[in-house]
Order: sequence, then structure tokens, then C-alpha cells
Amino acid sequence: MSGGSQSVPSVSVSYTRTGRSTRANEWGMRPMQERAYEKRGEPYLLIKSPPASGKSRALMFIALDKLNNQGLKQAVIVVPEKSIGASFNDEPLTRFGFWADWTVAPRWNLCNAPGGEGGKIRALGTFLESTDRIVVCTHATFRFAVDQFGVAAFDDRLIAIDEFHHVSANPDNKLGVHLGQFMARDRVHIVAMTGSYFRGDAEAVLAPQDEARFDTVTYTYYEQLNGYQYLKHLDIGYFFYTGSYTEDILRVLNPAEKTIVHIPSVNSRESTGQKIKEVEHLIEALGEWQGTDPTSGFLRIKTPDGRILRVADLVDDDPPSKRERVMAALRDPAHKNNRDHVDLIIALGMAKEGFDWIWCEHALTVGYRASLTEIVQIIGRATRDAPGKTRARFTNLIAEPDASGQTVAEAVNDTLKAIAASLLMEQVLTPRFEFRPKNPAGAPTPGFDYGEAGYDPSRCNVGFNEDQGVFEIEIKGLAEPTSDEGRRICQQDLNEVVAAFVQDKTTIERGLFDSELVPEELTQVRLGKIIKDKYPDLDAADQEAVRQHAIAALTLTQKAKETAQGAGEGPEEQGPNIAFVLGVRRFVTDVRDLDIDLIDRINPFGEAYAILAKAMDEESLKQVKAMIEAKRVALSMEEARALATRALAFKKERGRLPSITAPDPWEKRMAEGVAFLARMKAEAARG
Repeated sequence: MSGGSQSVPSVSVSYTRTGRSTRANEWGMRPMQERAYEKRGEPYLLIKSPPASGKSRALMFIALDKLNNQGLKQAVIVVPEKSIGASFNDEPLTRFGFWADWTVAPRWNLCNAPGGEGGKIRALGTFLESTDRIVVCTHATFRFAVDQFGVAAFDDRLIAIDEFHHVSANPDNKLGVHLGQFMARDRVHIVAMTGSYFRGDAEAVLAPQDEARFDTVTYTYYEQLNGYQYLKHLDIGYFFYTGSYTEDILRVLNPAEKTIVHIPSVNSRESTGQKIKEVEHLIEALGEWQGTDPTSGFLRIKTPDGRILRVADLVDDDPPSKRERVMAALRDPAHKNNRDHVDLIIALGMAKEGFDWIWCEHALTVGYRASLTEIVQIIGRATRDAPGKTRARFTNLIAEPDASGQTVAEAVNDTLKAIAASLLMEQVLTPRFEFRPKNPAGAPTPGFDYGEAGYDPSRCNVGFNEDQGVFEIEIKGLAEPTSDEGRRICQQDLNEVVAAFVQDKTTIERGLFDSELVPEELTQVRLGKIIKDKYPDLDAADQEAVRQHAIAALTLTQKAKETAQGAGEGPEEQGPNIAFVLGVRRFVTDVRDLDIDLIDRINPFGEAYAILAKAMDEESLKQVKAMIEAKRVALSMEEARALATRALAFKKERGRLPSITAPDPWEKRMAEGVAFLARMKAEAARG
């Protein structure tokens, strides 16, 4: 790593600490739980809510109502791994105002049951035949039980699936197959919960026809973090190193911060292949080993300044009892609120979803993680609210591409993926955008603040609702969806579209490194194709409406950040939230009339490149740029057809086809697409 430039976060978000998300109503429900409980009568309910927002308890409220008031016989709670079963231990809900307590008989928390899977499957079968009401088991136990007892054995029961992103519509995913069978039979209620729901991650979680039957409760990251009492600032950054990461890790790891370090998978490019030695190197870099605590198994490390660090090593599993002792100490409820219990946790595949350490201030991950879901889960370890914890950060430490190395292409891909992840996380963490076409007869929406000057009917307005964390932005020429599905996507799924766009390799390569890029080739043509492939059942008009809403959300997030920073209004100077809100307002004000054509003419990756240029060595950046530009190819037939389609829309609007000699680069590019098709047609005729 070179110099100090690596300490530039790519995402930096501040919140107002309203305390709202942690405040309970008269029934002991926090806002997310109250919102979910309002939908308790729905047979199929999907709860999308961040880590630490209280999904487990929300399910308890809903399940108790379904068992007591909706005629269901039993509730089957399904979790991905045994450790998460503890989230559904007994809760005295009546103590906080609810009308019933949550009680799970010890024999029916199968996550705690000894023995192999066979005994747990038989136990679940016994439960189904009993009059007891609640059972907790793992995804694996549930899958095998459905195979053994059949779908009908679960009739008239609630099936609640925690960490729902483990499900997939892939025929090889048994949980996904079973879910489809349950919905086809339509004799159960299903509550699905997840804090990281990205269908753009890999494969669809649900088949579209099944997903349409779910009623969705969404509680955003912005609502959650903005409503905390203590945490007010979150940084997300990708930083580069050369050589072995163990030599450079202390440049981003601050021993004074409570930290979880995830070392790379042993099969990854960043790994040395010797996970134990990597941990030893990390410990040596921190200071001198002073022995192991006999009770907790934590390592005691003396730092150069004389402090004693308590380090939990979850990598060394030889013998397994060693790691089990450390995990037991981390989960010890007696130390849940003890900030000094542990200082540093080193893990490989553990300490991710369901791992609750509220004091974590820094989640440091070495090597790119292929899954957005995994990244969200890791970030979620640091975004718990805790007394005295005002700032948290996630750092992705990535090997800098070395043009002389054999793995340079892989390194470049990892770099691009990390940038894509940071772009998406910024979209997730900032307030939600709602767009509407500019109408001369428009009026302000109640509950929205339109700035000092108020609502102005003569121009495009930006309204902000602090309580809901929602922007309402007027855009000239914006297309509105007409179908229910189109409206649903624009209201709920814009981040899914942005995820697919920024993860598209061609898009991000050209957006960052193509010096001759005409932005509309990405914002219109490339994004248009992605939406057409993603939502083939939408008609062309609704596909275009979704495209316009998605590119507006991505571009406005980036331009607002750039505008705020350029005006010297970073989050620290202006106070929580103010900088981003002002950035959106100033950008819309500066352009005078915000229209969709202007948005399409902006490269949404410009700000990401500026940050990359600060974070990466200049010579490496030049080499990466040269490599990607060398891969540029001429138009494909598919791209030419897409350009020709846009050219026809241009002709309809202006009464002429685009000109190949036009000074406007987008008009010229459309004309090149038309000419390319004409050439291909002529060559085919000659041949």
C-alpha cells in the first residue's frame, strides 16, 4: 500500500439519531415490528428489514396472533444454522405490554437437540402429531422432514423462514422447491424474513408468480440507522494492498476499535493457503502474546502501547472443542452488555449472519466476497446500536491489480465488483427516492419539506420526509408505469435494478474506464437491455418507465454526493443527514430544469472513478484503464438493434433520423447503430 490515500471511504453516511427505531409502543413493539404486525393477517408475508431491527421478535408477535386468532394449529420456525435458534428463545412479551408470552418448550428447540439429523427429523414428525404449538429447527431438518412426511403434513400451520435469502428458485434448491409446493397447495401461512434480499445477487429467490402472492413489509436501512440512539455515522470503503495482506492490514485495522476481521477463503487469490499462519502473522503484528484465558479461550495480546487486547480466534478449529469454547464465551449472555469482554474477533466463515456483538465498530474483510448478501450480512455486524458507539465502518481490503502478475484479470474483476458493491450499498443506506413527472399544476405533498423557499409550481421540486426517510423528486418528461407490477418495481425494487446494472461487467468497465463513452449507451441501451431481460413480462412502455426511475435513483445519489462534497458540505461539517439532502437539492437547483434526458446524459460512475483514483496507486490505475480499453470491441448486432430502436424514437420525436455527423455524441452513436445494421443487411444480401 502506498501513502495515506488508501483511507478514503467510498461511502460515508450520517444519521440524526432520532431514537425512533428503538422506541417501543404500548405493546412493546418497535416501529418495524409494529409495521409487520399490521400485516399479520396476510397468509404470505415477506419482511425485508436490516440486521438488528428486531425481525425475530416481529415474528413472535405475528405467530402468536396466527395461533390464537387465525386458526392455525402450530408454528414451525426455520433458521439456517443452529446458533440462530437462540434468537427464538422464550420472551416474556407480556412484561412489555403484549397480550401473550413467547414460549418454546425445551424439547421443541431442535437447534439445541443432541445427536444427528435423523433424530431431529423424527422429533419434528412427533411435534406435528402433538398438541404443542411452536417448534424451532434448521433449514436442513425442515427440508428432510418435508421429503419424509410430505407437504400435506404441514397443513394449517405457519411456516416461518428466517434468513430467507438462503432460498432459491433453482430446481436444485430443495427449500425453494418445497416452498413452491406449499404455495401450490395453499394450506399453510408463510412468513419469510431477510435482512439482505438481493435477487440480483445470483438466482431468483422465488419464481415471479410465487413472489407476486407475498405481501411485503419493507423497513429500510435508512429508517433503522436514522432511528438509533447512539450510532450516527457509517463509512464503507475498499482499500488496496500489495504483497501479502498480513503485512499491510494494520494500515486499516485500528486496535483501539472493536473489530471483526474476516480473513480470505483458503481458495481465494488473497489467501496464502495457510489460514493458521495468517492468524499468527496478524497476532504478531498486533503485539506480544501473553497467553490464553483459561475460561474464555481468548488470546491475550500486549500492544506496543501497553494495552492488553482480548482476541477471539474462530479460525483455529483443531481440536474443534477449542473453537467451541471461544464461541460459547462470545455468546455468554452475562457478557452481552460488557464492552470490555472482547476486543478483536478473527474469523473465516463464522461471525456473519445472526452473530450479535453490539460493540463491533469495524468489520474488516480481506478479499472480495462474491455475494452482495454476504457483504450486507458482514456490514450488519457493525451497524448495531450501542452506548458510546457513534461511528462504525466496513472495510474491504483488496489486492491491488499488478499488471505484471498472472492473476491481473482476476484482480481487476475483484476491484470492479468491490466498486459495484459500494455503489449498491450507498443506494441501500441513503433515503429512498420516489419520482413523479413535473406537472405545471403540481402541488406539495403533505409531510414533505421543500426547503427554505418552499414548493415552487414553476420548477422541479425536491421534497424530503425525515420521518419516513423518503425523497419526492419531480422530473420533466418522466415516464410513469401503468401496470401494477411496474408500479411495484418502481416503489420497492429499484435497488434490485441498480444491483443488476452496477454488477454488469460491461457496464462498470465502460462506465469507469472508457474515455470515449457516450453515457446514453449505458443509461439507455445497456440498462434498457438489463431491464428487458429481468422483467420480460412488462410491456415496452413499463420497461422504459422502470429504466428511467432506476437510472434517476442511481445518478441522483452519485450527483448529490459529488455536489455536497464539492461545496465542502461533508456530513461532519453540516451535521447528520444535512449534507446529502442539501446535495440532492443543490444538484436539482443547479440544473434548473431536471429532465430525464439530462439524467441519461450523465455517466453514473463518474464519482466512483474519482474515489478509485484516490484509493489506488496511479500507475496501477493507468494499467487497469489500458487493459480494459484494449478489450473494447466494435458494435455487436444486439447493441446496434438497441441503438436503432432508440433512433426510431428520436425520429418520432424530431421528424428525422439521427445524423452520423451530429455534434451531439449520442445522436451520432444512434446513427452509427443504424448504419451498422444497414451494412450488415447489405452484406447479407450480397452473400
